[in-house]
Amino acid sequence: MVNVMIVEDQKLVRSILESYIKKEEGYELLSSIPGADRAADICDACRIDLILMDVQTERRENGLAAVEKIKASHPEIKIVVVTSLVDCEVLRRAREAGADSLWYKDTDEELLMEAVRRTMAGEHIFPDAPPVVEVGTARSTEFTNAEMKVLRCLVRGMSYGAIAGALGIEVTTVKYHVSNMLQKTNLENKLQLAIAASEAKLVVELNEK
Repeated sequence: MVNVMIVEDQKLVRSILESYIKKEEGYELLSSIPGADRAADICDACRIDLILMDVQTERRENGLAAVEKIKASHPEIKIVVVTSLVDCEVLRRAREAGADSLWYKDTDEELLMEAVRRTMAGEHIFPDAPPVVEVGTARSTEFTNAEMKVLRCLVRGMSYGAIAGALGIEVTTVKYHVSNMLQKTNLENKLQLAIAASEAKLVVELNEK
């Protein structure tokens, strides 16, 4: 029997994931919690074989930080990061944290559970690229890597000067990237751009814990 823990802050999504596990033969739902901060303690107290881990959990707790902590103490536990965030940075950081697989909540039940089964069989399942979303009139694939770096900073509310310092580029270069993104999206200003990117879940700001 595969003992499963779900870490997901949205009640509806958590309920859906619970139903998937309860229907799956050979799997037992042992714990289902909204916040990542308790996950490691539960792993210490109980035999957990599989975790479905959200990226941003209750009180903005960082699920990827929890993945890293759990893997350090319990490398045998399989962890599938299940997210609706399409920022490619999430995909990279999930790998670095030691997640066994990553899949998207918005896919159907069979695709998600197939990823779970394959993970339990020893495979590592990561999509080649995140899903495509729209920001204004632009598709997420239209943004360059340099523009995405600037966009992540904008979502954090950083000024042009702060972005330039953080990225090691000139302020004029920051403004150039923002101008290009506004032209692509047909949005009016950097605030609208940051809000649209955040609402589309193209860019995410993760706490360190």
